[in-house]
Amino acid sequence: MSANPASLFQKLPSIDSLLQADSLQLSLQDYGHNSVRDEGRRQLVNLREAISSGDDQRIAWIESAKFLPQLCEQISEALIQQYASSLKAVFNLTGTVVHTNLGRAALPESAINAMNIAAREATNLEFDLESGKRGDRDSHLERSLCEITGAQAATVVNNNAAAVLLVLNTLALNKEVPISRGELVEIGGAFRIPEVMASAGSILREIGTTNRTHLSDYEDAINAYTGLLMKVHTSNYEILGFTASPQEQDIAELAQRHGIAFVNDLGSGTLVDLQQFGLPKEPTVTQALEAGADIVTFSGDKLLGGPQAGIIVGSKDLIEKIKKNPLKRALRVNKITLAALLEVIKLYRDPQRLTQRLPILRDLTRPVKEIEAVAQQLLEPVSMRLKEFARVEVCDCKSQIGSGALPLDLLPSRALMITPLGDKGADALLRKIAEAFRGLPKPVIGRINDGHLYFDLRCLRDIDLFRAQLNKIQL
Repeated sequence: MSANPASLFQKLPSIDSLLQADSLQLSLQDYGHNSVRDEGRRQLVNLREAISSGDDQRIAWIESAKFLPQLCEQISEALIQQYASSLKAVFNLTGTVVHTNLGRAALPESAINAMNIAAREATNLEFDLESGKRGDRDSHLERSLCEITGAQAATVVNNNAAAVLLVLNTLALNKEVPISRGELVEIGGAFRIPEVMASAGSILREIGTTNRTHLSDYEDAINAYTGLLMKVHTSNYEILGFTASPQEQDIAELAQRHGIAFVNDLGSGTLVDLQQFGLPKEPTVTQALEAGADIVTFSGDKLLGGPQAGIIVGSKDLIEKIKKNPLKRALRVNKITLAALLEVIKLYRDPQRLTQRLPILRDLTRPVKEIEAVAQQLLEPVSMRLKEFARVEVCDCKSQIGSGALPLDLLPSRALMITPLGDKGADALLRKIAEAFRGLPKPVIGRINDGHLYFDLRCLRDIDLFRAQLNKIQL
């Protein structure tokens, strides 16, 4: 130690003098007096401990001419880290377009603009401008939903699990609900149809078998305690081979004969025939209603391409009962979600331009030739950055739609395939490379499979930003 502790302690600024430093004025403006003061105190405590313990490196720093400006810079950097949001924009290069863990569907600009207005301003969320009295928040999008789907009425809650919960609690509280064993799906995150039904206060009545259920199974299960008949679209898996299930029209007619409702949970849900865009077939909401369903439920943030929401459409009298359920208030969406959903629904009035205006469809229908061009643009810069660690190649791959939609249908795509050099420690190096990409200012999320890191480029739009931050990779 080149100086005695007493003289070193005297070199440390007081917290009051530190707060007067010019280089901390911007931090004071951004984060407030208390935050800067508390971080300054924390840094000074650490320095006093370093002096007391004889930390030569820190002591040499305290004695240097650059100590005070560097201390202020350190305080500012610490505050930036403290106030940085843990929710970040990322590059989704996993090959799963609608990725649950990465926030599902990206919203169109019109929806984002509507959200900004709703967040910034007071709105007529539940106010009737004509009468000057209280209104219904569902009224803002009910007409559009009914026009597009052919339903008599509609309402919205915060996700599709909530939609199913609310429907069951309203129409089948303490009553039996027959459902095929092959449709007892796990929605995701360990949320399962049987558990949702139990939470709703309904009694599950399993019918048929995993692979074969007949109309007679539904008919045999109906009794005085039956609340409704329910069908769940198994959008996240498919049973093939020796299978059987009754037509929806037949289930609807059976329900009608017994004076009970037929509910069809479509899960992902789509408002248009995806085949017109060259995508695999998926049942539409309109088709479910035309087949005789009294109530149809589906998600807003999957194939629909909107914000997280659970949409319920169907007959007017049943929707009115659902709206009157006290749970509806607990499960309703806020004005920001409503504003975004309304703008997305509007886009479906012009289906010819959906692939240009709706991000989810734009990504799903992206031509392979265009993805190949992106791959060729990025091959050299990524190869140069990783040349000491890995080999980079362009390869064919398959994208999946994701979030339980069309699980067996894959879309041809192109990827950058990153293979670590050498055999020794290859797995550890591969994980380190993947971690380095996740540590970029805009993290890059790929997938590791069979000794390679793949970046599926189907969803990559901002090529310039991806390329610009390659020099910040830490390996």
